[in-house]
Amino acid sequence: MANRTRLPGMSECAGVPILRRLPIFKSSAQKEEVTVDHLVVTLVAPDKPGQVERIAQCIAEHGGNWLESRMSRMAGQFAGILKVGVEPEQYDDLIKALNNLSAHGIRMLLAESAVETNDTTQLISMKLVGNDRPGIVRDITRLLAGQGVNVEHLITDVAPAPMSSEVLFHADAVLGVPVGLSLDDLQAGLEALADDLMVELMLRGEE
Repeated sequence: MANRTRLPGMSECAGVPILRRLPIFKSSAQKEEVTVDHLVVTLVAPDKPGQVERIAQCIAEHGGNWLESRMSRMAGQFAGILKVGVEPEQYDDLIKALNNLSAHGIRMLLAESAVETNDTTQLISMKLVGNDRPGIVRDITRLLAGQGVNVEHLITDVAPAPMSSEVLFHADAVLGVPVGLSLDDLQAGLEALADDLMVELMLRGEE
């Protein structure tokens, strides 16, 4: 008689293999979901080593999870915005601990995150350069708002022009543009703000 290989979970009754049901273990993806609140934090603090570590330590010690952030040093100050996830039962303690960081010169503004709605917009990248002048950001954003365009991300800078003493204004942005709005018309409107203004608009993913 040929030897039979006995598989895990298999037994025999009168020489007939019988499969027994093995225990079923749930994967981590099948575990009960934990409700998490989200907190948006904006901060300003004197620029010095250890500031980010102090904030991160505070969040971790009070059950928070650092999710997203944008931070930068500017004019001797350290500024940023971050999104933190925290379970409801630890929410109040985390807020209190973050506010107590003011003793270290870290000033914070806390807000609950809002529900993001899906709207009929397309994301485009905008690169803009022109001679710097007072009011240029106001003029650009006024035109964008008038066209129903939402500024998703914006980085601006001023720098000397190559081979010239003139100061140039640079802007890199991500815009939420209504689907029905012509990008050619939007570009023409922006460039009409000043003769020297050069604008490049491109759908995200086509860069």
